[in-house]
Amino acid sequence: MSTSLYESDFYAWANEQAALLRAGKLSDADIANIAEEIESMGKTEKRELENRLTVLLVHLLKWQFQPGLQGNSWRLTIKEQRRRITRHLQENPSLKARLGEVMEAAYGDALIEAERETGLPEVAFPTACPWPFEQLMDAGFWPEE
Repeated sequence: MSTSLYESDFYAWANEQAALLRAGKLSDADIANIAEEIESMGKTEKRELENRLTVLLVHLLKWQFQPGLQGNSWRLTIKEQRRRITRHLQENPSLKARLGEVMEAAYGDALIEAERETGLPEVAFPTACPWPFEQLMDAGFWPEE
C-alpha cells in the first residue's frame, strides 16, 4: 500500500493495489500512483501506434526510393504493419483522433531511419509525409518512383 513499495517492488505493489480495488478498499489504495499508471498505459498504446507507423513509413519510403531493392521482406513488412495498425486501432479506437500528431511524429522518425537504411541523404525524401493515412493503409497501395 505504501509509495515505497511502489518504488521498490512494482509487481508486488500492482498486485496489492489490484486486491485493494477488488475488495472495494479505495481509501487504502494508492490512488495517485494508480492514476499515473493508468495514464502511462494510455501513452504506451499511443507509442505502439507511432512505432508501427514508423516501421510502415520506413518501408514505404524504401519501396519508393529504392525500387531496385524491393523484395519479399519489405513487402511482407508493409503488409504485416498494415494489419497490426488496423488491429491496434480496432482495440484502441480513440487513438484515431490523434492520428495527425502520431503520423507527424512517426514520419519524422521514419525519415531518420530511411536515411540510415538506404544511405540516401535526407533531402532525397519529402519533408512531410506524402501519403494520407488512408492511402498508406490501403492494401493496394505501393508507392512508385
